[in-house]
Amino acid sequence: MDWLDALILGIVQGLTEYLPVSSSGHLEIMHQILGLETSGAQSLQFDIILHVATVLSTIVVLWHEFSGLCRSFFTFRNDDNTRTVLKILLSCVPVGIVGLLFKDYVDDFFGGQLNIVGTCLCITALLLAFAYFFRTRPVWSTHKGVVSGEAGRDISWFDAFVIGCAQAVAVLPGLSRSGSTIATGILLGDKRDRLASFSFLMVIIPILGEALLSIVGAITGSKSFDSGVGIVPCVVGFLASFVFGCLACKWMINIVRKGGLVWFAIYCAIIGVVCLLWSAAH
Repeated sequence: MDWLDALILGIVQGLTEYLPVSSSGHLEIMHQILGLETSGAQSLQFDIILHVATVLSTIVVLWHEFSGLCRSFFTFRNDDNTRTVLKILLSCVPVGIVGLLFKDYVDDFFGGQLNIVGTCLCITALLLAFAYFFRTRPVWSTHKGVVSGEAGRDISWFDAFVIGCAQAVAVLPGLSRSGSTIATGILLGDKRDRLASFSFLMVIIPILGEALLSIVGAITGSKSFDSGVGIVPCVVGFLASFVFGCLACKWMINIVRKGGLVWFAIYCAIIGVVCLLWSAAH
């Protein structure tokens, strides 16, 4: 992998981590187009570097909210910010279980298969379309009473766990994490302006946790943390992912507020079908 390949992959990761089109699926597609290795430790570790960059872009874009959450949580305040942090921690339980027990299996079994990516992109398209057409009323809610249309309600403890389950399922390449979590929240009747930031903050712990496990594995000798692509490509990929992640994060928050997910549903459906046709032809 040279610096240009790393630049392209960084841009793709930065944009698709927040847009509901699946960053893992698009990285698989770009690996195929660029003729790069799509599985193995080197590819996975480089992808982790790109994901860490997008986590930093989340913190930068949502710094005001993120810093407020940290202040309340670490000073043990009994306020809404502390409860939000606890809900985020609750939402990370399902993906933590999947990550610890099944992540390597998922990477080895599903990695590099465009037919899997295409199928999951089509599922993402259906989920986004369903959420768009039922956005004015919840499909599944434990709360009594009528949700006030577009306004919605605050994210409950139950909602946080269900959204977390959606994030856990989205470890499959092609199944959008942001698309799954945001669409699930919309179907539950939650406020869209809170959903986007909640969804983006949710991913911080799992990605940093995965990076930490890789570092621990390198220290203990159970894993090699050498990405195998050189320092320059790693830096270029990291910076590209960070910059375009910042842009996409801001853009996606506005899109969710305006309810424009249907266009991404169409995009995912088209790319998914193309992947399936390409896989069948090869």
